[in-house]
Amino acid sequence: MKRLVVLGGGESGVGAAVLAKEKGMDVFLSDMGMISEKYKSILNQHEIRWEEGQHTQELILNADEVVKSPGIPPTTPLMQKITELGIPVISEIEFAGRYTDAKMVCITGSNGKTTTTLLIYHILKQAGLNVGLAGNVGQSLAYQVATADHDVYVIELSSFQLENMYDFKANIAVIMNITPDHMDRYDYKMENYVAAKFRILQNQTKEDYFIYWQDDPVIAAQIAQLNIEAQLMPFNEDKLYDSAAWVDGKLVHFSTPQDVWEIPREDLALKGLHNLYNSMAAGLSASLLNIKKEKIRESLQDFEAVEHRLEHVATINGVRYINDSKATNVNSTWYALESMTSPTVLILGGKDKGNDYSEIEELVKNRVKAIVCMGKDNSKLLDFFNGKVAQIHDTHSIEEAVGVCHRIATDGDTVLLSPCCASFDLFKSYEDRGMQFKTQVKALKQ
Repeated sequence: MKRLVVLGGGESGVGAAVLAKEKGMDVFLSDMGMISEKYKSILNQHEIRWEEGQHTQELILNADEVVKSPGIPPTTPLMQKITELGIPVISEIEFAGRYTDAKMVCITGSNGKTTTTLLIYHILKQAGLNVGLAGNVGQSLAYQVATADHDVYVIELSSFQLENMYDFKANIAVIMNITPDHMDRYDYKMENYVAAKFRILQNQTKEDYFIYWQDDPVIAAQIAQLNIEAQLMPFNEDKLYDSAAWVDGKLVHFSTPQDVWEIPREDLALKGLHNLYNSMAAGLSASLLNIKKEKIRESLQDFEAVEHRLEHVATINGVRYINDSKATNVNSTWYALESMTSPTVLILGGKDKGNDYSEIEELVKNRVKAIVCMGKDNSKLLDFFNGKVAQIHDTHSIEEAVGVCHRIATDGDTVLLSPCCASFDLFKSYEDRGMQFKTQVKALKQ
C-alpha cells in the first residue's frame, strides 16, 4: 500500500488527504501549527491519522510521496531531509490532476488572478457548465475530485503551487502579468520567480491555449526564450499585430478560432484598466471553451467585484472609503492608484517582502495628498516617502490609521487602503485586515 504523507492541515492539505484515502492509500497528515476544528472533523470523519504542533520525523520520512502545502518553503530542515532521502514532493494540484480528466483553466500572475479566476468561473457557471473553482480560491481541487468531480475546473495558481507541479497540464493557461513579488522566497532573483510562473505552460501541446498580457515586458522576454507549443492568445489595450482581444474606440474586441465578437467597454461590470485586462482574459477563456458570445457578454456585465479588491465600503461626509486590502505587493497598489480619479489618502504598510516603492513614486506624487503608514515598523516607508507627499503619518493600528484618515480627508477625497505589504505584522490575513478596515469605517458613520 502506498504511503502518502501530507504536510499542512489547511484546505489543500486536507483535500489531498481525503483524495488519497479514497484511493486506498496509507495516509498521514502533519501540521507544525494548529489545525482548525473544521478540518479536524473532516480528517476524523475519513479516518485519516493526523498530528498538529509538530512534525514527527519517523512518521514522515517513511513516505513514498509527500504532498506539501504551498506555504512551506523548500528550505526548511524537514523539506531538505525529505529531498536528501529522494522522496518525491508534489503539490495538491499535481496530486489531484492524476485522478480527473476534466478540462483545466489555470490562472496565474502577480496581480488580478483572483478577480480573473472568479470572473471565468462566473461565466462558465452562468453558461450551465459543470464547473469547479479551485486553487487559491474555492474548495481544494483534490477534495472536489474526491467528492464531486466536475467537467471543468477554473484554478488560481500561485508561484508557490506551481513549484511542485510536474505532469499536470492546463488546457488553457493564463498569465495576467509578472512583477516582483515574494522575492524573499526566490533568493531575491527575479528570474527564479518568472520561471516558477511559467511552469503553468509545462506539458501544453498545440491543442492548448496560452492567454497573456501582450504589453508585459517580463512575459515578452520569457516567451522569446521559450519554444511554446500552445496557441498564443494575447490581449492588450491597443491592438498589436496578433492580439486576440483589444480595444478599438468604445468597443472591446475578441477574436478566437471559435468566435469573433465585441462588447462596449462601458458595459463591463468591472471598471479601470486592470479590470479591462481581467475581463479580456476571462472573455477569451470562455470563448475558447465554446461558450456563446451572448452568455459571455451577459456575465461580463453582471459580475460583482471581489471582496478586498478595490471594494467600495462607504461614502462619509463626501469621502469615499475603498478597501483594497488584497494589494499585498507594490504592483497591486500601482493598479489601485492608477484607477483613482480624486485626491487620495493612501494607507500603506505591513510586512515588507523586499518591496521597491519607486514603482508607485510618480503616481503617489500626482494623486496622493497624504500617506498614512500602518504597521509595526514603518521606518522604510517613512524614509522613502518623506518629502514626496504633503503629509505622512505614522500609525500602528487600524483604529489609529482610520482615525487619522477621517481627520485629514475632506469632501471629494478618497481614502484608499492599498497596503503594498503582507498583513502578518498586525493581522491574521489580508481578509482580516480588510474586514477590520470595513468595521472601523462603518463605525465612523455612527
